[in-house]
Amino acid sequence: MHKTKSIILSTIFTILLGGLLGLNFFFENDSENPNNLYQVYLDGVKIGIINSKDELYKLINEEQSEIKNEYKVDQVYPPKGFQIVPKNTFEEKLSSAREVYDYIKDEKTFTIKGYTITIKSDDEENPTKYIYVLDKSIFEEAIKNVAKTFVTEERYNQYIEGLQPEISDTGFIIERMLFEEDISIKEAYISVDEKIYTDVADLTRYLLFGENNDVKEYTVVQGDTIEKIAENNKLNTSELLIANQNIKSVDTLLAIGQKLDVSLINPVLTFVYEEYIVEDVEQQYQTVYQEDNTKYTDYSETIQEGINGISRISSRAQFINGEENQQRVDLKTESIVRNIQNKIVVKGTKKRSSGGGITGKPLDLGGEWYWPTNHPYKITSGYEWRWGSFHDGIDISGTGDNSPIYAALDGVVINAGWGGIAGKSSGCNVVIEHDNGYYTLYGHMSTKYKTDVPYRQYKTSECAMIVSVGQRVKRGQRIGLMGKTGVATGVHLHFGLFNGRPYNGGKSINPLRLWK
Repeated sequence: MHKTKSIILSTIFTILLGGLLGLNFFFENDSENPNNLYQVYLDGVKIGIINSKDELYKLINEEQSEIKNEYKVDQVYPPKGFQIVPKNTFEEKLSSAREVYDYIKDEKTFTIKGYTITIKSDDEENPTKYIYVLDKSIFEEAIKNVAKTFVTEERYNQYIEGLQPEISDTGFIIERMLFEEDISIKEAYISVDEKIYTDVADLTRYLLFGENNDVKEYTVVQGDTIEKIAENNKLNTSELLIANQNIKSVDTLLAIGQKLDVSLINPVLTFVYEEYIVEDVEQQYQTVYQEDNTKYTDYSETIQEGINGISRISSRAQFINGEENQQRVDLKTESIVRNIQNKIVVKGTKKRSSGGGITGKPLDLGGEWYWPTNHPYKITSGYEWRWGSFHDGIDISGTGDNSPIYAALDGVVINAGWGGIAGKSSGCNVVIEHDNGYYTLYGHMSTKYKTDVPYRQYKTSECAMIVSVGQRVKRGQRIGLMGKTGVATGVHLHFGLFNGRPYNGGKSINPLRLWK
C-alpha cells in the first residue's frame, strides 16, 4: 500500500517537474521577448521605432553644424512637434537613427535652446507679439536702451540710481518709468526659422522701429538744419533726435556730408515715463476793446500795447514713447514772473449820417484774436508732423476737465456736435466760420455726462454743446467745455485754424501765427 502510494506521488512529482522545466525552457528560448525601445513621433504622427535616443540626438547635433556655427551654440535639438516615448514591444522591425533623422530634416527645422519673450497688450488692436533671443540678457539690455533713447542715458541712470538733482527754481524730475505691456520671459526650444536675436543693437532697433527695419538715410547739404531735415522727411524734431542718438539737441551743428537716419520710429513696446515739472510758461495776452460813442465807427486806436505774461507753473506730465500725453495734470501757478498786460483798443461806435457813406457796426481791422482757453495753460503738442501724420493744430492743456472754451473771433457756427466736418476723431467739436474767410476748429470737447469716450474708441456720444449750428457767436464768447472725446490721450483742446472750409479745400495754418 505504501509502495503503491510512493509510486503515485513519484509519478506526479515527475510530471510537475517536467512541466515546470518545460515552461522554463519556453521562456528562455522565446525570440519574441519584449525590448526597451523608443517610439518617435512628429506632430503626432509615428515615424519610427529606434533602440537608442542618444544616438539620434548625437546625429542631429553632428549633422547640423551650420546651425551651431551661425548661432555659436554647442547643441542643436529636434524640431517642435518632436516626441520620443519609451516603448516595450515585440515588434522586430526597427528604424535606424539615420532614417529617422533624414525624415525629420526634410519635414521641419531644428531648434536651439533660448528664450521666448511674450508681449501682451491691453489694446485689442495690438496682437500678442513674440521675440526670440539666445540669452535673456540681450532683451534686458535692449529694453534699457529703449528707455535711454527716450529719456537720455544720463537721466535714466540718475533715476535708476536715485541721484536726480533737486529742482531749485525750474526743472523736472522723473517720478515713474514703465512699459505698459505685460512682458514675460521663458526658456524654450526655438525653431531656427524664427528671427532669433543674438545682438543687443539689432534687437534695440527692432524695438524702436518695428518691422520698419530698412534704414532711410539722408546726407546733409549746405543750409540744412535739424528742423528743415525733419520737416522734409515728415518727422518732428523729437522723432529725428530719437533716431539719431549722437545728435543731442535741435541746436546741434551739422556737417556737410553727415549721414542721418530719417526712418520713422514705430516702437514695439509702449514706454511710459512721468515727470514733475516746474517751468516758466508764456501766457498770451488778450485784446480788450473799449467803446467810444464820441468817435465814428471807422475809428480805432490802440491806447495800450499787449505784453504776454510769464507764469512759473508746476504740473505733472506723462510721455508715451517720447510724445507728451495731451493732458497736463496738477497744473498750478507757483509764482508770476511777469504779469500779463492786455492790449487795449478804443473803437468808435458813433454812426455817420446817411450822407457820410459809412454806416453799420464797428470796423474789425482783424488780427485781434481771442485766446480760446483760460490761464494758466500749456501747449502739449504743436503744429507739426507726429508719428507719420501731420498734426494740423495745437493742443492746449492744463485748465482742467469741463473748463471753458472761447470763440477766437466773431463768426457763425457751422458744426456743433460729434464728428461732422471735423471728423469723428475730433469727438465733440465746434467749427466757426469767421467773417474774414477764416475758420477755427475746437476739438475733443466734453460729453454731457461724466463718462469719457475711451481713447481710440469711435462712437457717437452725448456732447455737452453750448452753441448750435447757425448761431452767431462773439469773440471771447464761451462755446464749449474742455474734454477728451474722440481720439485723445487726455483732457485738452485741439485748436485748429484754416483759410477756407476745413477738410473741404481749406488750408490749415499754425494757429500761433494769430498772436505773432
